Amino acid sequence: MRYENAAVIEEFRANGGKVGGRFTGLDMVLLTTTGARTGASHTTPLACFTDGDRLFVIASNGGSDRHPDWYHNLVAQPELIVETGHETYRATAAPVMDDAEHDRLYALAEARRSRFAEFRASTGRRIPVLTIARSPDTETATDTNTD
Repeated sequence: MRYENAAVIEEFRANGGKVGGRFTGLDMVLLTTTGARTGASHTTPLACFTDGDRLFVIASNGGSDRHPDWYHNLVAQPELIVETGHETYRATAAPVMDDAEHDRLYALAEARRSRFAEFRASTGRRIPVLTIARSPDTETATDTNTD
């Protein structure tokens, strides 16, 4: 998976945030998180969605029965770096705790990408939804890596 992520990250950065193959037409971001156990930086390509001016991501892990590592990283350390293809900025992630809001945002993701309905059906866990809010300091972050 690390190799596949590295190739997607490279393509994302080379093409202003656009990625082909199974990601064609999908809005994506790169999230650089701090490892919950290691403290190391990790960059992960993810599908992203908007609700008005709010950005959110889904911790589906492809429908796996366990949360993805990046989710655990953000719960432990919610500050991250976001790359959209056109800009890079510091942000804070927050799991959506309100059930109605979680379900509404997840339904938006399903409507835009039907695979998320499949992911929900394939696991017994409640798949987390996280909102991403730009940090108040508008200084652009530039320190990212691809691991």
